[in-house]
Amino acid sequence: MEGMQAYGAGKAGGAFDPVTFLQQPQTILRIVSWLFSIVIFGCIANEGYINRPKEVEEYCIFNRNQNACNYGVFMGSMAFLCCVTFLALDIYFPQISSVKDRKKAVLADVGVSAFWSFMWFVGFCFLANQWQVTKPEDNPLREGGDAARAAITFSFFSIFTWAGQCFFAFQRYKLGADSALFSQDYTDPSQDAAGAPYTSFGGDDLESPSGGGAQTNSDGAFDGTGGYQRQDY
Repeated sequence: MEGMQAYGAGKAGGAFDPVTFLQQPQTILRIVSWLFSIVIFGCIANEGYINRPKEVEEYCIFNRNQNACNYGVFMGSMAFLCCVTFLALDIYFPQISSVKDRKKAVLADVGVSAFWSFMWFVGFCFLANQWQVTKPEDNPLREGGDAARAAITFSFFSIFTWAGQCFFAFQRYKLGADSALFSQDYTDPSQDAAGAPYTSFGGDDLESPSGGGAQTNSDGAFDGTGGYQRQDY
């Protein structure tokens, strides 16, 4: 019974094992995605804004397009929060006793992971394009170049880390509930037996004493077919 699981987790109320939790593939991918989001956010927020020598106002390093930097900062911060949220959900997931709630959590994981994989693909294409058309005269001192390239690189890697999370979440969804203990239609055997109609022992041949069946059984009990022989004295 200990091996029975529902959507990749055992029965509710089990002890939390941090070592096993950290060794799970989806946990590793979430932590990696969390680190990538920190790198992207930090690179753009710290070194993503530059100015020309004779200018005071700073512009985005990606072709002086403020939308590119805003997109990267927003995606990095929101992905950070999303990773933390789902890590907390993964820790709490084995304590969820309802199969319906577990199903909703897994489906949310599939949808959110697929969404972020797509958004990082868009972000990678956007940042890479803006970096490609950036004019050298906009950054004569070549400041922030490494940070810009790092943001583009980790945006590309984030596509696959979030796609991997979507894959493992979908595998958990396919696993579903393989135990009758988690079945939504599960019925307590004692209740099921109590509600079943009563059937008399011996089948339909037994009838009440007033019926003809009792007389038939009485006559057939001493007709000699059962091995009884009458003794004459």
